[in-house]
Amino acid sequence: MTAERVPTVFLVDDHALIRAGLRAELSGHVSVIGEADEVAAAIEIILERSPDVVLLDVHMPDGGGLAVLRAVNKEQPGVKFLALSVSDAAEDVIAVVRAGARGYVTKNIEGPELVEAIVRTAAGDAVFSRRLAGFVLDAFTNRSLDGLSAPSLDPELDQLTPREIEVLRLIARGYSYRDIAEQLSIAIKTVESHVSAVLRKLQLSNRYQLTNWATERHLL
Repeated sequence: MTAERVPTVFLVDDHALIRAGLRAELSGHVSVIGEADEVAAAIEIILERSPDVVLLDVHMPDGGGLAVLRAVNKEQPGVKFLALSVSDAAEDVIAVVRAGARGYVTKNIEGPELVEAIVRTAAGDAVFSRRLAGFVLDAFTNRSLDGLSAPSLDPELDQLTPREIEVLRLIARGYSYRDIAEQLSIAIKTVESHVSAVLRKLQLSNRYQLTNWATERHLL
C-alpha cells in the first residue's frame, strides 16, 4: 500500500446508528466503500468489493461476525478483518483471532485511535486494545485468564507450544529448515525436533499436511 492511498473499509454492524457514527468518525481519513447489517449481505458485498479492511461487529444474528470472517477468508484471504465490539470477553477475542482477524478493539475506542487501528490493520499489523492483547498472549502461551483456564476453542492448537506454533507457521509459508533456524536463531536440529513434535501431536504425516492444517486455521 502506498503512502498516498488511504485504506478502503467496509462496515459490518446490525445497528444503523453505529454505522452512521462510524462513517462520521472515519470520514476524511479512510474510504468507506460499503456497509451491511446482516451476515449474508456482508459476505456477498465484501467479496464483490474486496476492501482492505472489514470493520466487523462480533455479535450479530445468523452466525455473527465469525460467519462473515470465515466465509470471506475462504474465498479472499487477503481481506483483513478488525473486530469492533462492545464485548471484551476473552472467549470472543480469542475466537475471532483464531478465525483469522488481524485485531480486536472495543466500541469505546476514540475516533483517532480507531483510524490508526484501521490503517495499521491495512498495513498488516496485529492491533488490539491493551487489555485484549493480554488475552491473546495468554491463550497462545497456555497461561490462565484471570485465574481461569484459557478456553479450549481449538484443542489441537492448544497442544502446541508457542515455539512450535512459530515453526508451524514458517513451515506452512514454505520456509526451509535452514531459513527457519536462521530466523528464530536456533539450530537446524532444533527445528527438526519441533517439526517432529508438531507432526506427532497433530497426528499428521508430512509437511504438505501441516501446511493444509495451518491454512484451514488461518495461521499463515
